[in-house]
Amino acid sequence: MRLRPRDLADEVISGVVQRPGRSLLTAVGTALALAAFVAVLGLTATTQGQVSARFTELSATEVVLERSAVDPDEPAAFPRDAQDRVAALPGVRAVGVSWPVPIGQSKVGVRPEEVDGEALSVLAASPGYFQSVHARVGQGVAFDAFHDGRAEDVAVVGRAAATRLGLTRLDAQPAIFVQGRAFTVIGVVDAVDRRQDTLLSVLVPAATATKHWGPSPASGGITSMLVDTELGAAQQVGRQAKAAARPESPEKTKVIVPPDPRALRDAVSTDLNGLFLGLAGVSLVVGGVGIANTSLVAVLERVPEIGLRRALGARRRHIAGQFLLESATLGLLGGLVGTAVGVVTVLLVSIARELTPILEPQVVYPAPVLGVITGLLAGLYPAWRATRIEPAEALRR
Repeated sequence: MRLRPRDLADEVISGVVQRPGRSLLTAVGTALALAAFVAVLGLTATTQGQVSARFTELSATEVVLERSAVDPDEPAAFPRDAQDRVAALPGVRAVGVSWPVPIGQSKVGVRPEEVDGEALSVLAASPGYFQSVHARVGQGVAFDAFHDGRAEDVAVVGRAAATRLGLTRLDAQPAIFVQGRAFTVIGVVDAVDRRQDTLLSVLVPAATATKHWGPSPASGGITSMLVDTELGAAQQVGRQAKAAARPESPEKTKVIVPPDPRALRDAVSTDLNGLFLGLAGVSLVVGGVGIANTSLVAVLERVPEIGLRRALGARRRHIAGQFLLESATLGLLGGLVGTAVGVVTVLLVSIARELTPILEPQVVYPAPVLGVITGLLAGLYPAWRATRIEPAEALRR
């Protein structure tokens, strides 16, 4: 017996249409799996672009130079001319130097007595520190080159430190005391983009700290130079800043530069794509199991029909081809619907979150084909079971 392609197509269409409810539910299962596949990969690519932009704006524009207390005879770890040289490098927006003031177990308070004070850290900072950490001053002003040049006893406190000290207003020029020394509070920092510990610290001008506690690194801590760079300039600035800051002893300066944004983004993308591809694969397996179950039930229900066709001359390959094509058809329908649903989901989420949707062609175009492959694989066992049905036994039912 010879089975023409048109006859096979008629049998497949008849098998799908005769049980519309079951066929629809099977196709819906595959559609949901493919929709999850397309939506997950599309949303992953879309959010990666947003994460990459945010990462680049903050982390990828920060270079840190550190110098520890290795030579007490040095006047300062990063003197003023070192800061000026680094600030003159191409791509540098701001330079700030800071180091912890060695106050030991002393407390900071609003009265000379340390008993009533708060255990806050005191940082010596250059005027450029506020620009480097992107500080927003809520009350008063930050100290500038005038205060630093005159080594004035002024201080700027973070919002959390001000709350602990009970400082609510600055119009009365309140003073705080560090080791019995009075400092006039001239500003309160409400927020920073970097160095969040600033909000729980008391900052005094670097020259003032040098006058009272000695220069850095003689103070015993690690002096840090924070460099805020233009987008994409961090790697180049990091290579040049070490020699520019202290050309006579660059080996004593440690430079911390952000990782290459492209390399980090590629690594993150690879990890996320692997994870979400695994999740999408599980969805496809679930859809394939649904098709296999439906096809197997159809085989069991159509045993008399299969026996009659075998008795009339249909061969095993004809029976197998019919059930395989039925499974592939259901997979194709589910793939087309699922791809459309996935694309619409990515577009709607991107619009709601004000993102730029990213849909890779290598994900969208093969999705319906993936549905067909899933249907074929799911139909292998039911088709094999159908070919094992003997005509005589089937006709006796």
